[in-house]
Amino acid sequence: MHTMNDICETLDETPAAVAATPSAFDTRWQRIIDCVALKQPDRMPVAFYSTFWLARYAGITCRELMYDYEKTREIGERAVLEFDPDVVSPLLLTATAGPSLEAIGFKQLQWPGHGVGDDQPFQYLDREYMKADEYEDFIFDPTGYYLHTYLPRVASAFEGFEDLPYLPGLYYFRLLGGIRPFAKPRVREALEKVIRAAEEAERFAQHHLAFTDRLATLGYPCTNGTTGIAPYDFIADYFRGATGMMKDLYRKKDQLLALLDKVAVFLLKQIVSAARASGNPIVFIPVHWAPDAFMSPKQFETFWWPSFRRLLIGLIDAGLIPMPLWEADCTKRLEIIKDVPAGKCIYWFERTDMVKAFEVLGDVVALRGNLSPSMMTTGTPAEVDAAVRHLAENVFHKGGKLILDCAFGLPDEAPVDNVRAMFAAARKYAG
Repeated sequence: MHTMNDICETLDETPAAVAATPSAFDTRWQRIIDCVALKQPDRMPVAFYSTFWLARYAGITCRELMYDYEKTREIGERAVLEFDPDVVSPLLLTATAGPSLEAIGFKQLQWPGHGVGDDQPFQYLDREYMKADEYEDFIFDPTGYYLHTYLPRVASAFEGFEDLPYLPGLYYFRLLGGIRPFAKPRVREALEKVIRAAEEAERFAQHHLAFTDRLATLGYPCTNGTTGIAPYDFIADYFRGATGMMKDLYRKKDQLLALLDKVAVFLLKQIVSAARASGNPIVFIPVHWAPDAFMSPKQFETFWWPSFRRLLIGLIDAGLIPMPLWEADCTKRLEIIKDVPAGKCIYWFERTDMVKAFEVLGDVVALRGNLSPSMMTTGTPAEVDAAVRHLAENVFHKGGKLILDCAFGLPDEAPVDNVRAMFAAARKYAG
């Protein structure tokens, strides 16, 4: 579940939404802000989060969705108007990245029609994109490591950047000789590829911005303005890979902790800058390595939580609203992750029992989620209705500031009737 979140990270310059019907926009947005502030909203807000479910809704392939900006915008607007949610995810960012991914030659991901079938979802390729002996290079000079080593490994457009000059140490007349590598054919070719990819990424961004503005005029706020990531997950997912990172917990402990400290600093700067540019204070943070099954409590408290908590506090101090999505089951983490300022965060849970989460965290954070994907996919509308009623009666009506959603947005395979049942039940039991 950590695919398009990273693409959202690169295109998060959403302008502040100005609604043509401010009462509708403001009313919906106020429900979210009330939940964050631990105030009871006038009704339980419902989020619309989708990746490839829009393809099922419209009866087209996932690949068609990914490569047709205009069609996806039309489908997205039609779905939003039918279901009438309180907030909407940045639908185009999660569904129309195909041309940009191709233009950059992205190697860490397969997508519909590119590595997987036209109707299959994303497949992340978990590999060692940073070698075990490269910690010191990354810690000493992150920018240099990115340019010369990391970027050429993860995107073919950057192949040739290995020959870029080493910039630290250039001064005075040494600048003249130092910039000569920019004249190398391989470097020039790489720069031209990156420019072409950037032009496609700009088209992608403009379609996203236009769609977000269109929804705002219709009265629908966006769920978040940007996407962040936990420092540990950043290294584990996109640099060392699962196997490498698990070994590093034992073999590279000191270097890993040093890199986590460094990563926390530049991720915070990047996220704050992007969120402020977006005009939306909510920062979506998919959490991948925190679940109970992935590491021991001691490892969680040593390696995962400290750097993430610093990130959360930094975002809060910047006036932003962190919204981590705690994937899988994080029941054993609830008492630890409670250590944040009250009334400042949204905690979105995938499989953690929401009633238990409410009992532990209800006086500290707003909650989001967590209708079961299997139930949404294989269940009946009546079962969906019952699941929504359970959350409404046992969380929302008992004082929980709950934003209703599925475990991680609408499952791609969920029948349309089940989605209709979800929204109808929310209005029936907590409207």
